[in-house]
Amino acid sequence: MKGRKLSKSLRKYVRREKARIRREVWDLKEQEKLIEQLYQEIFKRYIIKKNSNISEKK
Repeated sequence: MKGRKLSKSLRKYVRREKARIRREVWDLKEQEKLIEQLYQEIFKRYIIKKNSNISEKK
C-alpha cells in the first residue's frame, strides 16, 4: 500500500494506544475491533485535516 506516511507523533500515539488496548482487553476479537476503530478515527481526522489544509492553500 502506497500513500502518505503519518507523522512521527501520530505513529507514536497509535503505537501507545495499541499497547494500551492489548494490555487492558483480553478478548482477541475485542482487541481487533478496538484497534480498527482507532485507525478509523485517526485516518478520519487526518483526512479532514489534510483536506482543510489543501483548500486553504488554493
